[in-house]
Amino acid sequence: MSDQVFHYQYQGPKGQRLDKYLVSRLPELSRSRLQALIQDGFVTVDGLRAHKTGVSLEPGQEITVHLPPVESADLVAEDIPIPVIFENNDVLVLDKPAGMVVHPAAGHKQGTLINAALALVPEIEGVGGERRPGVVHRLDKDTSGIILLAKNDRAHHWLQEQFRLRQVEKIYWALVDGHPPTPEGKIEAPVGRDPAHRQRMAVVPLEKGRSAVTFYRSLERFADQELIEAHPMTGRTHQIRLHMAFIGCPIAGDTLYGHRRSSLPIHRFFLHARRLTITLPGENKERTFETPLPPELAGILDNLRRSIGKHPS
Repeated sequence: MSDQVFHYQYQGPKGQRLDKYLVSRLPELSRSRLQALIQDGFVTVDGLRAHKTGVSLEPGQEITVHLPPVESADLVAEDIPIPVIFENNDVLVLDKPAGMVVHPAAGHKQGTLINAALALVPEIEGVGGERRPGVVHRLDKDTSGIILLAKNDRAHHWLQEQFRLRQVEKIYWALVDGHPPTPEGKIEAPVGRDPAHRQRMAVVPLEKGRSAVTFYRSLERFADQELIEAHPMTGRTHQIRLHMAFIGCPIAGDTLYGHRRSSLPIHRFFLHARRLTITLPGENKERTFETPLPPELAGILDNLRRSIGKHPS
């Protein structure tokens, strides 16, 4: 299959970004797909490869986009049971269990959420033009809860734009070791890769990372732990885990950012994507999706309540 080729003459205002312009001309492609095409040399401006997504355009410039066929990523559909919270023609909302990687990567070629999703909705293959078909946002391997997938490129672009513009409300429940300094608060600390540990993120100076903001509020207090609701305004890697550790309250069971040995009999960290509010493609009102704590986390809370003589809710 040969490339598709699109030609445009730019007639907009001086200084508009190339990637922003292409989103308006090729709305069926996600912004991330278009940015990847630019960076990989598939977009030219006046015959020269652009390479940078933020190229400023001038009226009259000729833009050519070469759209290569989507390469097969050798993804295999696997019949893995996974709860479906909601589905329509555009989206699939799933309740991801802890221990499941979202998409195939080095060391995780099978058994991922995408392998399971391909068995449920084969049409997501190739959506977004990446090796992560349908993926709009991610959860860590050991974070359970709500995750949303796009079933077509139009929906993928629609949903990604809402995440990019921070129009999506994500609510997590976390049990932390210790007690936050206030019943509710705002943590604002830039996040970047830890230079001494490739698997870790770290709070770094803004010029070396990206801005990150998390709001939290206390839901229930125990002797040595506290159940909190976390509302991340940004979506940085490991953001909630890192921010809670930053204020001295690491998530229970998080041996990467917290205690080397878990303070509770738990084989994962206590973090659950509890609720997600978003406007779906073609709709003008927000929808809210929720999922309860999985049994292993609910059981931890019940034991803590019993230890202080409180009836489990």
